[in-house]
Amino acid sequence: MTLPDGILALPLTDWQNGHQNFTVSLTKDASFNLRLPFDFSQQEKNYHATTKNFQWLIQHAIDNNVRLRALGNGWSFSDVAVCNGGLVDTRELRTFFSMGNSFLSRQYLATGKTAQDLVFTQCGMSILQMNKELEEENGWMRCLRASGASNGQTIAGATATGTHGAGIKAGAVHDAIVGLHLVTGPNRHVWLERASHPVASPAFTDWLGAEVFRDDDLFNAAVVSFGSFGFIHGVLLETEPIFLLEKYNSANIPFNDKLKQAINEWKFEALNEFLPFPPESPGRSLYHFEIIVNPHHFAVNDTDKGVFLRAMYKTAYRTTYDKPTLPAGKFQYGDELLGLIQTVLDNVGRKLTQKLIPPLVTKLFPLAFASNEQATGTIGEIFTNTKFRGKAASAAIAIDTANASRAIEEIVAINKNTPFAGALALRFVKGTQATLGFTKFEKTCVLEMDGVESATSRKFFSSVWDRFEAIGLPYTLHWGKINFNLTEARIRQMYGDAAVNKWLTARHKLLDDVTQKVFTNAFMERTGLSS
Repeated sequence: MTLPDGILALPLTDWQNGHQNFTVSLTKDASFNLRLPFDFSQQEKNYHATTKNFQWLIQHAIDNNVRLRALGNGWSFSDVAVCNGGLVDTRELRTFFSMGNSFLSRQYLATGKTAQDLVFTQCGMSILQMNKELEEENGWMRCLRASGASNGQTIAGATATGTHGAGIKAGAVHDAIVGLHLVTGPNRHVWLERASHPVASPAFTDWLGAEVFRDDDLFNAAVVSFGSFGFIHGVLLETEPIFLLEKYNSANIPFNDKLKQAINEWKFEALNEFLPFPPESPGRSLYHFEIIVNPHHFAVNDTDKGVFLRAMYKTAYRTTYDKPTLPAGKFQYGDELLGLIQTVLDNVGRKLTQKLIPPLVTKLFPLAFASNEQATGTIGEIFTNTKFRGKAASAAIAIDTANASRAIEEIVAINKNTPFAGALALRFVKGTQATLGFTKFEKTCVLEMDGVESATSRKFFSSVWDRFEAIGLPYTLHWGKINFNLTEARIRQMYGDAAVNKWLTARHKLLDDVTQKVFTNAFMERTGLSS
């Protein structure tokens, strides 16, 4: 078979995700690698040719009755974004463009925004590289608005599953996206943006050659759609002038009424007396708020068995700061909770015994979350690249922040009967407009349960989900983390029939029946999102 320039065959018969907790079998000779067909300097020519290559791949899949999904960096813990047909490796598609004002709508320019506020990038650009491009290499002096705890995902992968971070004012990564270029058929590609926030001018969409939809419902459905709305080729992001984050850790914060007020009501000033770092001040606003709970060493109103707290403040950029360095010793991969669990795996090794994990977690907690630790850096310097190490398991629940303290108490109680080989982190995020964005609550608390991949951990996750349902505590689940209990009934309970039906209607509008089959996978079939 002769392939178009820019498409290479990938001899894959199976694929395992980066965290090694699932493997999918693939159809022989159905996977491909996409790369720029021409010299890198020919950016426009490369972009248009790659759009045609995406269309060729869809036609090839239709002709051969195989399913396809774009492949990013394999960050997800669930099979939401893969299929058992073929995978299309997009990681070499990293061209990015600045926008001229002629490419912007009059409405957008009238808000005071300019081309400097935007960047247009291909789907394979990683968050890590995007940070470098914006902050350092090309003198843009800009920042992404939000980042996950780590930044190895591609931009398309991050938006596909709702990567969130803990931006209490910024929202999730996808909330900074203002335009999507989707390839939705062998002879069709579309430009999507909100009617309530039009950004692109006819000059841009004419250059793109795409069918244009300015429609809030279509955009909000597509922006979190796990690769099922076709191939995301281009993403238009709003950025901010470069800023710094001051990061502080504090240990042994008592789980008392003031902490409950802080996390349930977002009245973080209630904790000022417990913190060794300054509160908010003019020019210094709270950006990120997170607490980490060791369920094996926890008690109410007990400082010695309190929680760890991480806060980050957004300040004006300056050049006179010491860039953050990687933590010393065994935590060179970062001090996030999942990094702690992965360090536990490194220490326990192959002779994994569940009983060894809780005391080891307790021992390592003070090392990973050192009290009074401080660092200052850009968003790209603070949220560094986490590497894959071992079979860790991570499940994330989004709840209304008003239920945050109750959720902690319920999980700690479950842990007494079903010990969890891991720990908890609570991050607080501004809610999203995305139709199936799991950070759906106006003030969202994302409760992350990070532990060792095992049957016991999965039993613990199930116990938590079942308990929340039994007590009537509304929740959603991260699409890209462990979520094996999702069914059609649960998804409709979580998001409501109106939202799910709106999402399905948008998919039908953008993809015809034969193309929908190409981008349908087992996850969608078992959760009622394929009909």
